Amino acid sequence: MEDSFKLLEDRIHRAAERLKALSAEVQALRGELAQAKSRAEKAEQALAAAAEREGAGAGEKRKAEALARELSTLKREREEIRDRIEKLVGLLESL
Repeated sequence: MEDSFKLLEDRIHRAAERLKALSAEVQALRGELAQAKSRAEKAEQALAAAAEREGAGAGEKRKAEALARELSTLKREREEIRDRIEKLVGLLESL
């Protein structure tokens, strides 16, 4: 009987530690997501500003293309982070 309670207690402690670790990871991912959103918004604004300037030279065109690629990368990164957060939240809820 004593062993059963010890096993249960150990499992509860491990679950609590795992829950703490997952919570910390969710918070870190939310911070990364906020940063990615901010960078994506800045890239969108810079891209829009570059697109508004008509007659932009080749340098401006390359800059706009680079910003468009960065924006695409940031959006993909944001989606990956969002997916990871959703998985972690689902895992947390299942505990």
